[in-house]
Amino acid sequence: MQKHPRAWVKLRWPRGQGPCGGDTRSVAQAEQLSLQDGSAGDRQVLAGLSPRQRESRPRQREANSLLQRGKAHGLAGRRRGAHSDTEGSGALSGDVAFLLHRIFMRSISVLGSDKQIAKWIPLASQFQLIGSYAQTELGHGTYLQGLETTAVFDIATQEFILNTPKISAMKWWPGDMGRSATHTVVFAQLYIHGKCYGMHPFIVQIRSLQDHSLCPGIIAGDIGPKMSFEHIDNGYLMLQNVRVPRENMLNKFCEVQPDGTYARRGSQQINYFTMTTVRISLISDEVLIPLMKACTIAVRYSVVRRQSKLKPGEEEAKILDYQTQQEKLLPQLAAAYAFHFINNYLQELFEKGYREVQRKNFDTLPELHAFSSGFKAMVSQYCTSAVEICLRACGGHGYSLLSGLPSLYTKILASCIYEGENTVLLLQAARFLNKCFVAASAGRPVPPSVTYLAAVKPGKCPANKKSDFLSPHIYTEAYQHTAVRLVSSTAAKLQDLIQSGVKKHDAWNQCTVQLVQAAKAHCHYITVKNFAETVEKLKTEAGIQKVMKHLCDLFALHGIFSNAGVFLHDGYISGAQMDMVTASYLDLLAVIRKDAVPLVDAFDFTDKNLNSALGSYDGQVYQRLYEWAQKSPTNTQVNPAYERYLKPLLHNMRSKI
Repeated sequence: MQKHPRAWVKLRWPRGQGPCGGDTRSVAQAEQLSLQDGSAGDRQVLAGLSPRQRESRPRQREANSLLQRGKAHGLAGRRRGAHSDTEGSGALSGDVAFLLHRIFMRSISVLGSDKQIAKWIPLASQFQLIGSYAQTELGHGTYLQGLETTAVFDIATQEFILNTPKISAMKWWPGDMGRSATHTVVFAQLYIHGKCYGMHPFIVQIRSLQDHSLCPGIIAGDIGPKMSFEHIDNGYLMLQNVRVPRENMLNKFCEVQPDGTYARRGSQQINYFTMTTVRISLISDEVLIPLMKACTIAVRYSVVRRQSKLKPGEEEAKILDYQTQQEKLLPQLAAAYAFHFINNYLQELFEKGYREVQRKNFDTLPELHAFSSGFKAMVSQYCTSAVEICLRACGGHGYSLLSGLPSLYTKILASCIYEGENTVLLLQAARFLNKCFVAASAGRPVPPSVTYLAAVKPGKCPANKKSDFLSPHIYTEAYQHTAVRLVSSTAAKLQDLIQSGVKKHDAWNQCTVQLVQAAKAHCHYITVKNFAETVEKLKTEAGIQKVMKHLCDLFALHGIFSNAGVFLHDGYISGAQMDMVTASYLDLLAVIRKDAVPLVDAFDFTDKNLNSALGSYDGQVYQRLYEWAQKSPTNTQVNPAYERYLKPLLHNMRSKI
């Protein structure tokens, strides 16, 4: 399977060529400056730069070197266009449509036979048809076993007859369904001779390829206004005795033979595999990118915006020089890097699992499902909060649509809901963890990712001074201890309830809040552990390793600082040690502050791609806000309310005066 593109981009511009197409002579000279150098010649160069350029150029050489070397460690990826475009409010600033078209193709590639792939993928690749993915129904979302759409096999005609039996079975929310798609993969309950064989995928044509009219038996349209994604035609779909040929059921792993015999090749859970791939790719495309953009905008704005004075007699300070602003933004920047690396980890896990599936070995499916569910939930929830923090850290200007932050927030907020509601997904991950803990406790083998559940290490954190908490093994073991404690204590509670006579499903429901906590702790531990291991692999690259270790330390200590109660609960970390964590955590803020601008520049977003007056590369925030505001229709058109409402009101009041 084709490896998913990395969510990272290179940061290496030709010498003498600025990313914004600005004064390349000044940029090339400024690359040689250091933050500590205050010579007259350097001051003359800096005088020709914008405030943001003065902030970033002195460290640009380090940033260039950082990502140049980092490319060898998975930090390189796709570029997003020319940097020279600094125009705001472009005609197409949102996402390109047809996201579900890719999922349509992925479903066929993963679940279809070689013959089906050969037929449908070329047509979809060349856009001779537009695909969608119809799974969610009006009455059912994450609980896929409850889907109500039916597909009955008709032996006489060798066709499946698809129906929407009631209003709750209507497909609801599929992107591109409302007005665009011509075909879709419909998930329906398969019936043969009156027996239900569970959910299966079917390729269904819904619109004519000649005039785009709806096909017979198809009722479809747009679901109406949403909080965001107004450029996406999320739709509804009802099927009334719609017939599709037998070969339209995706049959790589299961097939209905002409005589009605049902043949399965592998696990029934394979039909959920598309969702596994979607959730993993979602982290990269729909969650990480908005966080990286938000960090870029907020950090760049924070070195332009000045507020109050840190020292009497000096000019107003950049707001990023305030510890409170650093504490808002820098942990979110560290999280962007941490989740980039966990995305790489998940990609490798998926690719390994997919190779096994192709060999008809389905043993890795439970782990893949649990990890894709848990990390989709944890990362999207964390990043949504992080984007909101970035927005609020920009004050009033952050609330303006011209900042680009509100649209990022409403977009990423949706990621907590679609492709599985986060609480439900965390519970699915928790179910896997509970089973693995029980197995590990009994000495049975478990997947490598959860062997730590059997390695219970009672005791106390060995840290004696604050610098000890900058040792990855110290904070990684703290996360491991917490994850094991939460998983084991919840498993024990669940078992006690069952043994006391409570039915299994009731016992499970009584433990769900703690199960969610356990799943989050597991995901957080794996993220910290993976970040630390990634940094260790960079030991031959001292420059990039130093910066990445600072970020790793900050991400880990921020988690402990923000969730102190969890780590203090059983005394593994003492109150005195928590003070050490706090001290080391706050010290790191000042250290990473020096690299904050090049670290966001490393994401390599173009001004056009950011579409933000606050986050533009040249730092001309106030000028750009004013210029973009002038382009608003309310400032270029005659006020229609004046003659009808304001004029009568003003004239009436004036006559009384």
